[in-house]
This record gives sequence, C-alpha cells and structure tokens, in this order.
Amino acid sequence: MNRYLLRTALMALLLTGVAVHAQRIAFVDTKYILEQMPDYAAAQQELDRNSKKWQDEIDDRWGQIKRLREAFNAEAILLTEEMKKSRQAEIDKKEQEARDLQQKRFGVGGDLFKKRQELIQPIQDRIFDAVKEVAGTSYVAIFDIGGAGNNVLYASEKYDKSDSVLRKLGIRPGKDGNDAGNLRGNDDENDGGEVKPDKESDRMTTPNRGGTDRANPDMKPKQ
Repeated sequence: MNRYLLRTALMALLLTGVAVHAQRIAFVDTKYILEQMPDYAAAQQELDRNSKKWQDEIDDRWGQIKRLREAFNAEAILLTEEMKKSRQAEIDKKEQEARDLQQKRFGVGGDLFKKRQELIQPIQDRIFDAVKEVAGTSYVAIFDIGGAGNNVLYASEKYDKSDSVLRKLGIRPGKDGNDAGNLRGNDDENDGGEVKPDKESDRMTTPNRGGTDRANPDMKPKQ
C-alpha cells in the first residue's frame, strides 16, 4: 500500500472514530433506580395499603353472599316457590354488586389504577427528566436494561430517519397526516433521502405499556 492510500485509510478510521464518539449510546437500570428512591418505596406501601383495604371490602361482600346462599339452601325445603324466587333474586343482586365493586376497585381504569397514576406518575416523570438531562447533547439514545425488553427511554429526534424512509418510499412526510402524499414523479420533492427536522428537539420514548416491566409494571413515558 502506497503512502497516499495509507494516509487515506488512517483518515477514514479517524473520522469514523470521531463519529462514533459523537453519537454515543448508554443504558440505565430503572429497576435499580426505583429501588433506591424512598418516594417510590413510600408510594408502593400506600398502594399496598389501599389494595388490601379494597380487597378486604370485596372479600367481606362475598362472605355475606356465601352465608346467604348457605341459609337459603338450608331453608329451601320450607319455602314456597315465590319465597325461593325472592331469596334467589336477592342473592343474585348482591353477587352482581360484588362483581361491580371488584371491577370498580381493580378493573381497568379503576380505583387502584387511578391511585397508582397519582402516586407513581410523578416519580416516573422525575426519572425521565433526569434521563433527558443526563443525555444532554452527548448521547443519541439511552436504553433501559431494567425492563423486559431493553427498551429505549430516550432518543434524539435529530437522528430520526422516519421521514427519510417515507421519502424513499415516494411518500411526502406529513407530521399531522394532512400533508402526506405520493411523491412519485415529483423529483423536486426527493432530496436524496436526507431529512432534517424542523427543530433538533429530543424526545422520550418507551415501549408498549401494556407490557410488563420487571421493576415496575406501570412505568410509562412522560406525557
């Protein structure tokens, strides 16, 4: 290899090293972070207290229903058909009330869900804000190794190439969906696939929250 080619190769390696250094990635462990936060431990204790109180309330309802049904079965031979229907209707009503109460307390969007949002969301917001501050301008992305799938907590929008892919597919990117359209045949719209965002803002990202997080099943992105 002559001196010119050697110099070119070294320069290419140097530039590659600079680019890699400038576009660093990092990871955090949200499970570890949450375990170290006194506020999170206190919030979990309050959630546990409310959960136990509501479960005891529901168990008490079902205990009453069990006693009513046992009494009904024991006395059924002495009751008229009309009395049987009335007693059975009363038991059925109480069973439905117990199911409704269970749904109200523990169902989707129920009291426990709302309480968890009230107590845990502010803690999650603080974590996401801290991750963003740590990332600053030094990191392209930060992953969470404390979750189920090494999820991306932070990603710099500067490196989002979604619009570039759309342009390669011949589609005009439209942030609100109103300006989207087919670019085939419109050479003036095709800039070679390099798209620069209107502003180099950063964004927080997280996986589908229907998934389960090992540390905190309710870990959600900052709204």
